[in-house]
Amino acid sequence: MADEGSGDVIVVSARRRDESLLDVPIAVTAISGEQLQLQGAQDITYLSQSVPNLTLEVSRGTNATLTAFIRGVGQQDPVAGFEAGVGVYVDDVYLNRPQAAVLDIYDVERIEVLRGPQGTLYGRNSVGGAVKYVTRRLGDEPMFKLRASGGTYGQFDVVGTAEIPLTDEFAVGGSVAYLSRNGFGENLTTGEENYDKDILAFRASAEYDNDILFVRLAGDYLKDKSSPRGGHRLIPGLFSGAPVLDDVFDSRGGITGENEAEAYGAALHVELALNDNWTIKNIAAWRKDDNLQQIDFDALPAADVDVPVIYENEQFTEELQLLYESDAVAGVLGFYYIDANAFDTF
Repeated sequence: MADEGSGDVIVVSARRRDESLLDVPIAVTAISGEQLQLQGAQDITYLSQSVPNLTLEVSRGTNATLTAFIRGVGQQDPVAGFEAGVGVYVDDVYLNRPQAAVLDIYDVERIEVLRGPQGTLYGRNSVGGAVKYVTRRLGDEPMFKLRASGGTYGQFDVVGTAEIPLTDEFAVGGSVAYLSRNGFGENLTTGEENYDKDILAFRASAEYDNDILFVRLAGDYLKDKSSPRGGHRLIPGLFSGAPVLDDVFDSRGGITGENEAEAYGAALHVELALNDNWTIKNIAAWRKDDNLQQIDFDALPAADVDVPVIYENEQFTEELQLLYESDAVAGVLGFYYIDANAFDTF
């Protein structure tokens, strides 16, 4: 992110405090929200095209489950209780499960990708690295912004953002996004679209900032009603003889049923500057997601390995940090607690 004061300083929080990218002794790529918008990025999987050694993909048959690898380190299978080798964070809140972790890009200040093991500052589930999604803080002037865009395959996206300062120190704001697109292909068995998009999401926050104390209470919600994603077979059917389809976006799986992901949560951030050197930061968050997915593993009409699956995840996290910074020394001492549950049924 380009700092407004200097115009050329890239500020990141890779080491749990804001500092110039030039001072961070690890491999970090930071991309601003403005850059992502200009490049037409739809969600965080776009980062795979611009960040070295990073693979972010949508997992098997779903639209909102994330598979992440950095430098070849990660975890492929998103089963119940799965914890990735790459940590994903939204405003320093850890997303404990891969379900509902394909974050759409709107109202974002920057995204940081930290390559290599980050266990010291980010915990055991970051052996490959970490992806940090940082949203904008509210400004000190009223603002309303509406952005609409369209494209091929019936793409239509609309994002509305508003923020209102109620006093010199207190402001409220939020964003609503509706992101839609027809499918790139078709399920030739069921007639449903393949790789379509139907997402409604919003974020809202209230912030207090008097330069000594900063408090943010934020909430978010996402509902994804896109159709199941059918896989492309690379070999003919061994028993049916079904040929390989010419279009990689077409499929012929026979599974039918509802496909939906719903995720929501709330977070409370508090930062207190004790003096010029010491700062206390506390981050408490609760998150929940419910996923109903239709996965056709053989991608053929026969009901051999058709798996309708339900995932339900819930987590509560509490993080307390004590930060010290001077001209000669900087450091952080922290406490982290997580209580997470995962439920799964076939």
